[in-house]
Amino acid sequence: MKRFSAQYIITNISSPLKRGVITIDDDGTIINIEDTEGDLKERHSVSFYNGIIIPGFVNCHCHLELSHMKDTIVKGGGLEEFLEKIRTTRDETSERIIASALSADNDMCRDGTVLCADICNTSVTFEIKKKSRILYINLLEVFGIDPDKAKLRIDSINKVAQAAEKMNLPYSIVPHTAYSTSLPLFRLLKKKSEMNKITSIHFMETPGEKSFLNNHSGPLFNSFKRTGFFPSRLDTVKSHEDAVLNEITPSGNLILVHNTFVEKDTIRKIKKRGNIFWCLCPNSNIYIENKFPPLPLLLREGCEIVIGTDSLASNTKLNILEELKTLQLNFPSVSIEELVCWATLNGAKALGEENRFGTLEPGKKPGLLLLQNVDLLNMKLLPDSSISRLI
Repeated sequence: MKRFSAQYIITNISSPLKRGVITIDDDGTIINIEDTEGDLKERHSVSFYNGIIIPGFVNCHCHLELSHMKDTIVKGGGLEEFLEKIRTTRDETSERIIASALSADNDMCRDGTVLCADICNTSVTFEIKKKSRILYINLLEVFGIDPDKAKLRIDSINKVAQAAEKMNLPYSIVPHTAYSTSLPLFRLLKKKSEMNKITSIHFMETPGEKSFLNNHSGPLFNSFKRTGFFPSRLDTVKSHEDAVLNEITPSGNLILVHNTFVEKDTIRKIKKRGNIFWCLCPNSNIYIENKFPPLPLLLREGCEIVIGTDSLASNTKLNILEELKTLQLNFPSVSIEELVCWATLNGAKALGEENRFGTLEPGKKPGLLLLQNVDLLNMKLLPDSSISRLI
């Protein structure tokens, strides 16, 4: 049994506790949280820290199997160039992919991630996840713009699903994007995913998505043609709104990832679907498009924000705190409490794991992190803010 205290404890179920005491069992289960109302008496068995204790982080969007592509794609080239590089350079020996993914998993765990929604195109990372301290929700991603190959795409992802089932790993089958999934593929997938608890889709990451869906033109259209991934005919959804409201399963939670170019009308139209979470990966957006997601708009529209890292192909680290620091720097009015909530409780809700993660309360085992080098007076993150694991 261990006892910890800090200048503040953010529990996500009440206001931050000033110099509270949290008691943890040897297996990481919270036994008790004491509100001292700031009057902490010196105790022999309490470890006190000058910082903020928070729950473990939840990463709502990651691509662990792309970890071997770190530093292979030049920053700032735009999504079209990024996708071309992914299509033409992602193949590598399984040994290198596994070694890179294992290293990334270890780094994520050290940096405080306890729960992660990970995009999978293959089963290559499954052994790592089976042994990891992180609980992974595997989102098996299907894509293909050729309407005549929709069944082949479903058959292919079914093999990955079978591998996940054999290893007893939680998974959902999900679409990649509105523009990279043909309408026949969307409809086969909708039947396949009608009982999904979690669905995610890359959403409005570049302005070229709209022109591709509206009239099959623009930068994405040209990108597909240049790399030879272009069918004899196209059959796509009419719009992003059409995809969300008509072609994606209405069951469970839906995580919309990136949202870099989302607009108010789109937000308002698709909110009727319900159970939508808006995942921000700001460092990836800067890496690819040098563009921030419209956080003030999302907040004004009452959107539930969650945080992701994307992949090491489009980021320098899979580190949730680094994403929060970027948001704090560019949106200084946001408080630490809000940022921590997005990266913990909201993420746990989005992944259907709020009974285990996201809050500090007795009986739960959410992990325990220490946030240090922060502006405690104004409750803001600083460029040199750091995280360490207590549990």
